[in-house]
Order: sequence, then structure tokens, then C-alpha cells
Amino acid sequence: MKLSRRGFVCSSAGALGAAAASGGVMAETLTAQAQGGWSGYKDALVLDNLGGIFNPNLPYSKDVPSTLDPRALRDAIASGVTAINTTIGFVAGDAEPFEHSVRSVARSNRQIENHSEQLLKVLSGEDILRAKHEGKIGIIQGFQNAAMMGEDASRVTIFAELGVRIIQLTYNGQNQLGAGSMVPENGGLTAFGRDVVTELNANKVVIDLSHSGERTCLDAIEASQEPICITHTGCQALADLPRNKTDRELRMVAEKGGAVGIYFMPFLREDGMSMATDLIDHIEHAINVCGEDHVGIGTDGGLTAVDDIEAARERTRKSIERRRALGISAKGEIPGVVTFLPDLSGPTQFQRLADKLQARGHSSARIEKILGLNFFNYYQRIWKG
Repeated sequence: MKLSRRGFVCSSAGALGAAAASGGVMAETLTAQAQGGWSGYKDALVLDNLGGIFNPNLPYSKDVPSTLDPRALRDAIASGVTAINTTIGFVAGDAEPFEHSVRSVARSNRQIENHSEQLLKVLSGEDILRAKHEGKIGIIQGFQNAAMMGEDASRVTIFAELGVRIIQLTYNGQNQLGAGSMVPENGGLTAFGRDVVTELNANKVVIDLSHSGERTCLDAIEASQEPICITHTGCQALADLPRNKTDRELRMVAEKGGAVGIYFMPFLREDGMSMATDLIDHIEHAINVCGEDHVGIGTDGGLTAVDDIEAARERTRKSIERRRALGISAKGEIPGVVTFLPDLSGPTQFQRLADKLQARGHSSARIEKILGLNFFNYYQRIWKG
């Protein structure tokens, strides 16, 4: 089922009930609407195709608790987001990738179960609609590295049966499937990578080409029998950084029926702090290249505002040090440049993005597509098979 812009509308009573339960931040969103913001927000499907529920003001920990930070959870509910592709599983480090990833799925499941009144595990497009109807947040479990496949492509089936619905082929470096965006040789998809693509298609798992090198991305688009997506990226034509995608990659994703999510990250500029206007420039460029039916958002961030920008700069500096030590840092990660948009963060970020898109002259139909309808229709196609 492909939804049109009016294919799903939440009842006013249900939306207002959820708003009242969410407290002041949702009231702020409703106030913004009353003051001339985009009025379609409460009815829209809002999908963050790479994000998370966390409090950025807390000290960093590599351990993922089974109980979410209360503020982060309140902010997520208040944001009005319908579903989030949350990263679980192995990304980098010394852990054995397969065992770590299995345990990570189990931890994520416990987290969802511990907050079942607010969260819902997404296995299908219908679950996204259910999350919208029930005022919950759909959690799409996804990997940002396929290293856990080891040398056995049939492991895709194991993770698909565990409920993982999105698998990114590479992170920034080289793995056994192909080259990430920071591999200078720009090698392509390996023979094993092609086997994994075949298994992902067979198991109706979304193939994500974020972080991949250009050759690996183009090879995977060609090898896949189904459309692929890029959940979180920017446009290299506007900021010439390896983490961003070339127009050729963007166009080929769209031509095959896929979708591209634009992130709220510092890679939207080659230097200095990225801001909301940079995000909208990248969204508009992607629409010009891909068409308005193939562009969405994947923030690569959270929904809780940063309380202290200087403390955030210091946390970013330490994070970049850790990432460089692990060999997973990307060009464009600059100490002191925070990994979010200072003027478009916190629980009202999606409503305010919609307002800004409306102010730039985008129609309500297009705004609904960008906020989530495009990726919803894409997921429906892949998961239904």
C-alpha cells in the first residue's frame, strides 16, 4: 500500500490527548502552529531514518541502559516523531561483531519492552501506522555496519528473523563487503558483498548505503534487485566531503525507486557550524537531483536539546578523539564543531523544519513527503516484497 499525502490522518482527539500527556514541549509545538507554523504537522507521518532517543547532556557511556533517560523519552514523545531508525549492533571496536550484535538486539528488545507504553518495535509498515495511531514511537532496528556477517551471508536471515529491518553495508572504513567513504582507494563491492546484497533482498531487509564509498554505493545499487536507500547523508555538490553523496549516487538511488535522507550534521558545510539554512539547501538540492518523491530526513542525532553549547563542544572534541583512535573518524569532523544544528535541535525540530520549508515556498504535499511519507512508501515496498 502506497500512501498519498492524505492516506493516513490521526484523529484530532487522539493527537490532542497525546499532546496533553506529553507536557510543555508539545504545547510549544501546538503554540507554534497557532502562530502560523505549518498546520499539517500533527497529522503527518514523521520518520527519522537515522536517529535515537538519548540525552546529550549526560556523560558519554559505551553501555546502553535498558531504561531510557526520562527526559530523553519525554522529549521524543513530545516531538511528534512517528518512527526512528535506531542504530544497534556492531559499528566499530574490539568486540566480536556477530556476538555483540546479537546481544545488542536483545538489549534493544528489552528497552522497548521496558517502555511499551511509549515504544513499539517496527517490523512492517503497518507497525509505523500503528505507532502513529497509538501515539507511540516506532523503533526500527538497524545496523550501521555489516561486519557481523563474518564470512557467512546467510547470517542475514538470523538478523532478519530477530527483527532487524535495515542493514548498512559499511561504515567509514573497509570491511569484507566493500569500502567505506574514508577508504582512499574507493574500492567497490566485493564478491561477498554481492552475496550479502542477494540475501538482504531475499529477506526483505532494507539496504542502506550511508557511509559507503562511491564505487561501493554504485555497485550495490546495480547488484540489488530492490531499491536501496541512503538513510543519512548530504550532497557532495554543496559540501565536498566524503560522507556526502555525489549527484550520480543520489540520482541512481532515485531512478531505482529508493530514498535519500538528509542529516542534521556538520558535513553540510565544508567548514564552520552547519545551520538550518544549510540543511534546507541540501534538501532542495537533493529534490532537484532525485525528485520530490525520493527525499526525506535522517538526522543522525537525537531529540533532546543541548543545555550548554560549550560543554557540547568539549564532548565533541573527546568524541572525535575516540573516533580517531578507533580509525572511524571522517573528514569534516572538526573539534569544537558540534554534531547537531544549533538553530534546529530539541523536540520541536521537525515542526520547525516544516515551518521553514513552508516559508521557502514548499507545498504541504511536498513537506509531508520530506517529513516521512517518502520513506514510509519505500519501506512498505521493501518489507512487503
